[in-house]
Amino acid sequence: MLEFKNVTYITEDSSKIVDDVSFQISERFVAITGPNGSGKSTIARLVAGIIKPTEGQILLDGEDITGLNVTERANRGISYAFQQPVKFKGLDVKDLLSLAAGKRLSTKEACRYLSMVGLCAKDYIYREANASLSGGELKRIEIAMVIARNTKLSVFDEPEAGIDLWSFNNLITVFKELHESTKGSIVIISHQERILKLADRIIVIADGTVTADGTGEEIYGEISSPSGCKFYRKGR
Repeated sequence: MLEFKNVTYITEDSSKIVDDVSFQISERFVAITGPNGSGKSTIARLVAGIIKPTEGQILLDGEDITGLNVTERANRGISYAFQQPVKFKGLDVKDLLSLAAGKRLSTKEACRYLSMVGLCAKDYIYREANASLSGGELKRIEIAMVIARNTKLSVFDEPEAGIDLWSFNNLITVFKELHESTKGSIVIISHQERILKLADRIIVIADGTVTADGTGEEIYGEISSPSGCKFYRKGR
């Protein structure tokens, strides 16, 4: 279970991006949504350990991981897919998937992960993961890496960005299969209607605070109603 306890994040220029946020996540699929600039991606980076809270605590299965770095959190079972994927020089796609899996994958195993995210494996398996690949291709490869890690908490920051409709529909199935294999939680930062409808729980963030939190069915119905914009305002 992931827990935020009164987490605040203030930047070096004194901008408060996340303001006293508390929640617990143990459900299968949790979607975090809200307007642009509301603090959603900051929360994802706080989970991964890319940035540290100014105040508050972050716990994983009861352990305080607030002070742990990215590697230490990864070793505890947290995976994170960036909104803008990182480019790698000198490593081919199969190398990256093997690093993610923690073992040397066979070509067949690596191809299976690529196929799951809608890539023709023979075209990508030995390609270098650098600027020669498009943003959408890198995004899918990064998602394949998270799948290969098979961890108990997987965080995806807008996984639909740069993904075509066919591949996105396939990703929905991939997320279901990922949960079945890990029995853990999948946290998805997204505005996408199909992801919100899929979620067991939706957390709405506005101006760095939680403005709504409940079951997917309940919250999606409220935010998609004519008065739903109220959830995108702090102090509603």
